[in-house]
Amino acid sequence: MDRIAKLASQKAVVIFSKSSCGMSHAIKRLFYEQGVGPAICELDEDSRGKEMEWALVRLGCNPSVPAVFIGGKFVGSANTVMTLHLNGSLKRMLRDAGALWL
Repeated sequence: MDRIAKLASQKAVVIFSKSSCGMSHAIKRLFYEQGVGPAICELDEDSRGKEMEWALVRLGCNPSVPAVFIGGKFVGSANTVMTLHLNGSLKRMLRDAGALWL
């Protein structure tokens, strides 16, 4: 859990993902299309990925990926992020975290 907290606080937007996960790909694309360059942690390419995946599940992320952190705080997985995007809250969160300047 400490490793996740440390990684999540290193950039305004951090996405824990798996390179083979379609939903992870969709969420990364959503952020890129918003003009945000998130830090991406591919759990299937990290030697401690399985450990981090279990920590994300304990945090309440089910399925474990994608797991999105904005401003160092856990936002949620794909469903939560898409809901925030559709209701307009995501842009505000990104601005408040310093990930967007417009």
